[in-house]
Amino acid sequence: MLGRSVELARFDALLDRAADGARATARGEEFPDSGRSRLVDITGEAGIGKSRLLSEVCARARRRGMTVLRGRATEYERQVPFQVFTDALAHLDPHALDGFQETDAVAPLLQRSGAVDRFGLHRSTAVLLARLAAPSGLLLALDDLHWADPASLELLDHLVRHPVHAPVVLAVTRRDRQSPESLAARLTRELDTGTVVRLGLRPLSAINCAELAGPGLPPAETAALYAASEGNPFYFLTLLQAHRGGTTPESSAPPGLGTLLLDELTALAPSRRGIVDAVAVLGEHATPAMVSRVTGRSGTAFTADVHALTRRDLLRSAPQGLLTLRHPVVRTLVHESTPFLRRVEMHRLAAQELARAGASAAERAHHVEQSLTAWDPAAVAVLDEAAARTARTAPASCAHWLDVALRHLPHTPEHTARRRELVLRRARALAACGGLRESRDLLQELIATPRRSPGGPAVREKQDRLRVRAVVLCAVVERHLGRCTEAVALLRRELARGPAPADVVRLGLELGSAAPQDSDTSYAQVRTEVEVALAAARSTGDEVGEAGVLAVAALGEAYEGNMTAAHGFARQAAALVDSLPDNDLTALCEPLARLGWAEAFLEHYPDAERHTERGLDIARRSGQLYVVPHLLLCLSHVRVQTCRVSSALELADQAEDIARGIGSDQLLAFVLASKAAALVAACPPGDPRPLAVAEEAVAAAGTGVDWWASTAWCIFGWAALMAGDPVRARDAMLQAGGPELQRLQPSMRPLYLEVLVTSALVTGRSEEARGWAERARKEAEQLGLPMQRASALRSIAHLPLAQGDTAAAADLFAEAAAESARCGAVFWEAHSLLLGAPLEAAAGHGRGGTRAWLRGRRLAEAGGSGLLVGLADATRPPGGGSEAPYDSPDRAELTQRLATLTARELEIAELVAQGLTSQAIADRLYVSRRTVETHVSRAFRKTGVSSRTALATLMARRRTGSRFGDAHPEQD
Repeated sequence: MLGRSVELARFDALLDRAADGARATARGEEFPDSGRSRLVDITGEAGIGKSRLLSEVCARARRRGMTVLRGRATEYERQVPFQVFTDALAHLDPHALDGFQETDAVAPLLQRSGAVDRFGLHRSTAVLLARLAAPSGLLLALDDLHWADPASLELLDHLVRHPVHAPVVLAVTRRDRQSPESLAARLTRELDTGTVVRLGLRPLSAINCAELAGPGLPPAETAALYAASEGNPFYFLTLLQAHRGGTTPESSAPPGLGTLLLDELTALAPSRRGIVDAVAVLGEHATPAMVSRVTGRSGTAFTADVHALTRRDLLRSAPQGLLTLRHPVVRTLVHESTPFLRRVEMHRLAAQELARAGASAAERAHHVEQSLTAWDPAAVAVLDEAAARTARTAPASCAHWLDVALRHLPHTPEHTARRRELVLRRARALAACGGLRESRDLLQELIATPRRSPGGPAVREKQDRLRVRAVVLCAVVERHLGRCTEAVALLRRELARGPAPADVVRLGLELGSAAPQDSDTSYAQVRTEVEVALAAARSTGDEVGEAGVLAVAALGEAYEGNMTAAHGFARQAAALVDSLPDNDLTALCEPLARLGWAEAFLEHYPDAERHTERGLDIARRSGQLYVVPHLLLCLSHVRVQTCRVSSALELADQAEDIARGIGSDQLLAFVLASKAAALVAACPPGDPRPLAVAEEAVAAAGTGVDWWASTAWCIFGWAALMAGDPVRARDAMLQAGGPELQRLQPSMRPLYLEVLVTSALVTGRSEEARGWAERARKEAEQLGLPMQRASALRSIAHLPLAQGDTAAAADLFAEAAAESARCGAVFWEAHSLLLGAPLEAAAGHGRGGTRAWLRGRRLAEAGGSGLLVGLADATRPPGGGSEAPYDSPDRAELTQRLATLTARELEIAELVAQGLTSQAIADRLYVSRRTVETHVSRAFRKTGVSSRTALATLMARRRTGSRFGDAHPEQD
C-alpha cells in the first residue's frame, strides 16, 4: 500500500475503537467511543486506488476478528434496488440471521420477496447491522457508490443521518465528479458532526511509482511513465505492462488508458473475447455457468479459456463464484465496445436462464430491459411485475421500469386503457421518490386526454374512475409542491363536470384537505362542497366515505376555530371509525390523520393518539407512506403537549426520513418545524439545536405565505424566544401572521400570541404586550379550549406582574396550570407551575410556591423536558430544597440502591427516564422487548419503586443530585 500510510492509520484507529467497543459491550462494560457508527468516505478519480485501499482495510478488519461485509455498486445495474447492499449481505453466513425477528422487514436486501415499508426497512437495516456487529464489531464496505441505485442511496442516507448505536464502521468509495449530488451533499454535511470522515486519495508520488516499477526499469523510462500517468496507479501499471510487452511506441508520447486497454483486448482470440464480453454484460450474474450458457461454450476448452484470462489478470474470481473484470474501467470499455446486437442477445439469454432458475421479476428486469428492442408482451409483463414488487421499497426503480414498458407499449386503441393505468402508476411512484414535478406533468397530461373514448358504459365508467384518481393524486402532488391554489382549482373543475356520487366523495375529501393549507382559500369557502360530499356518502351508504368527510370537516372547522361544529363532526367521525374494521379503513388513512389532528386541536389528546396510532398501523401495512408523516407528526405534537418529549422527538425524526424521501419542501418545512418544537421542549435552555432546525424549517418553506410557512415561522419564533432572542422571535411571529395576524391558525392563536406578549415585555414594549394579551384572552374565551385559555392566562399574568402585583400574577399562573391539567396538557401545566412558583413564594402564600415548584419539577423530569428542568432550576423558590423529604441520609440511601443496578439496568433505567416505551428501548438497544421489561422489573425490585414514573424520578435525581420531591418516589 504505497503512499497510503496516513489513510491506513486513520482506519486503524477506527477499527481498533470498534473492535475494543464490541469486546467491552460483550463484557457488559460501558465504552463511550462505541456509541455510534462512523462512515469513512474514500474519494478520488478512477484508478487512484480506492478499491485497493478498501481491500487492505477489509483484511485488517478481519485480522481483528471483525465481521466484514463488502459490496460493489455496478455501472450498468443502477436500477436494481438495493444492489450494493444485497451484494454485501450475500457474504453472510447462512445462519447469521437465525432468530433475527426482523428478517421479513429486510427481505429486499436478501433477495427475498415481500412487501415492506421502505422506511421501516431503513430502521430494520440499522437493527441488522447492530446485530451483526456483535460480538466483535462490523465493517460494512461499499465500493463505487457513484453508481449506486436510488434505493441504496436512500438507505445509506438514513444510516448517515441516524448512526447505528453499535461498533460499526461503514467505508464507502466513490468518484467525486460522478457522485450523485444528494450523496455528496449528505456526506459533506455530516463531516462537521463527526459522523463522516473523508479521505481524499491523491496521486502517488514519483518515488512511489518507482517502487511499483521495481529496480529493472531505467529511471528515465520510469519518469516518463510517471509523467504520462500523472501518478494514477492503475494507469501507471497499465502503461508499465504495455511497455514491458513492447506495445508502447518509443518515439511518441505514451497512449491513453483507453487505447492501451483496447490494444490488450485486440490481442485476444475470438473465443476468449466472447467470454470477456459476456462477463462485462452480465455483471452481478456472471457466474461461470451463466457465462457458459450465454456464450454457448462449455467443457474443457471453456474452462481453459477462463483460466487463461485469469492468468492475464483480465478476469478475476470474486466471492460467491462470480467472474469479474479486473477493474470497472475495463468493464466500461469492454461493455461499450461489445456490438449492440450481441449485448442484446446476451441479456435475453441471461433473462431466460434466470427465469428458468426461478429468479424474481425484479432480478430479471435489468436483463429484460436491456434485451427489449420492440414490443414484447411477455417482456413488458416482467417489467410490470418488477415495478409492482418494488413500488413500496424502491419507487425510483418502479418508475424507471414503468417508463421502459410505456416506451415500448404501442400507441394503438387496444392499449389505451393499459397505457393510462401505467402512467398513473408511474406518476404515483415518482411522487413517492421525490419526482413531484415530473409526476404532476404526467398527471396533467393524463387528465388532459379526451374524457370519452369508444366503448360501452362499463368502459366509460372505468375511464372516469381513473380520471378522478388522477385528479385527486395531482391535487395531492400540487399541495406538496406548495401549489394549493392550483389544487383547489383542479378539484373544483372536476366537481363541476358532474362526477358520480362515489367520485364526489373522493374529490370533496381532497378539497376539504387542501383548502385550509391554501393562503387564498379558507375552509369556509369549500364548506358547501364538503357538505355535498357528506350527503353523497350518506346517500350511497358509503360509511367509509362518510367517516372520511366527517374527519375532514372536523379538522376544517377546528382549524378555523369553530369549535362547536368541530366537536360535533369529530364525535361523529370517531364513532364511525371506531365501528369499522381495519380493512375498511385502508382507503381512509389520510382522513384518519385529519381526525387525529382535529382531536389534537380540540385538545382531546387520548382520542387523537388512539386514532393516529391506528392510522399509522394501517398506512404502513398498506404502503401509504405519503400519509405516514402527517400521522407521525400528529403523534409528536400530542406527546409534546402531554410531556413525553423523547418519544415526540423520535416520531419527528421518523417523519423527517419520509419527508426527505418524498422531496416536498412544504412537507419538509412542516416536519422540521414539528421537530424543532420537540427539540425546544427536549433541550436545556441555550442549546443551539432547536433554533438551527427551526431555521432549516423556514428555509424549506421559502417565501410562501401558506399554512406550512406560517407554522414554520411560528415555531421559529418560539425557538428564538427560548434561545434568548426576543427581537427575532417577535419578527418571526409577525412574519408568520401577516397583517392583523390573520395567517396565524385561529385555533392556536392564543398560544402563538403568548410568544408575542413575552417578546414585547422583554424588549420593553409594555403597551404592545397589553394589546396582544387582551386579544389572546378574547380569542381563548371564544375557542373555549383549556390549553388555549391557559396560554391566555399566562399572557395576562404578566400585566399585574409588571405593576408589582405578584399575588395576582401568581393566581393567574396557578389558574393556567389548572386549565392545562384539565385537558392533560402536562407540558403546559408544568410550565405554568414553574413560572408561578417563585411568585407564590414572593406573595407569601406559605408552602404553595414550594409545592407548585416540586410538582412542576417532577412533571418536567418525568417527561424528559430539558427546557422545563432548566426553568425549574431558574425558578427554585427560596428554601424550596429544605422542604424536600430527601435530605442527606435519604440521598445516601438512594445512591446505595442505584449502585445495586447492573450497567445494562442503569442504561435501560436512563432510557425509561427519557420517556421511551419498552419497544422503543428494545429498538435502540437491539434487544427484545421481553429483555427490556425483565431489566425494568429488576430495577423496580432493587430500587424499591413500583412505577416507571418513580424510576424516572430516581434517575433524574441521580443525574442532577438535586433535593426535591413532595412524596417518596415509591408512592407514585
